[in-house]
Amino acid sequence: MPKVITQSPHQDLDTILNSWKGKHGSLLGALEHAQQNDPKKYLSEETLREISQRLDVPLSQVYSVATFYSFFSLKPQGEHVIVVCRGTACHTRGSLVLLNEALTRLGIKEFKEEEENSVTSADSFATIRTVACFGQCALAPVIMIDGKVISRMTVSKLVSLLEKLKKGGEA
Repeated sequence: MPKVITQSPHQDLDTILNSWKGKHGSLLGALEHAQQNDPKKYLSEETLREISQRLDVPLSQVYSVATFYSFFSLKPQGEHVIVVCRGTACHTRGSLVLLNEALTRLGIKEFKEEEENSVTSADSFATIRTVACFGQCALAPVIMIDGKVISRMTVSKLVSLLEKLKKGGEA
C-alpha cells in the first residue's frame, strides 16, 4: 500500500519563513513572498499571525507593515491585478477614464475610489487597484497589469490587453 504523505497547510509558508529568519529585512521579505505564494495573492489573518510568531515580531508591527505598503493586500485578489495610477499627471492625461473602462469591462458596477483602493470582479478574474503615483509622470497615464508597468496607456490599448487576458494571454 503506498504511503500517504500529508502536507502541512503552511508548507510553503514554512519554507518562506525559514529562508528569512534572522536576515535583515526579514519581515518585508517574508510578507512579500508569502503573498506571492498564496493562491489568492493576499495575506490572510492566519498568515500574519504565523509570520508574527515565527519571526518573533509583534503582530501589531506585522499588521502595521502589511497595511502601510500598498503592495500588500489583506483581501483575496483576482487572477489578474490591474493597478491604475491616480496621481496628478496620470489623472490629467485620462487615468479616470481608464479606471472606469476597466471597471465596466470587468462588470464592476460599484467602486468608491475615495473609500477603498481595490475591488475584485465577481468572477475573481481581476482585481482593480488604484495608487497615488508610480513615479513615472512623464509617461502618463500609467497602469500596471500583473506586475508589468505599461506607460502611455490608452483606452484602446487597455481594451486589447483585457481581451488578451480573458483569452489566457499575458499583458
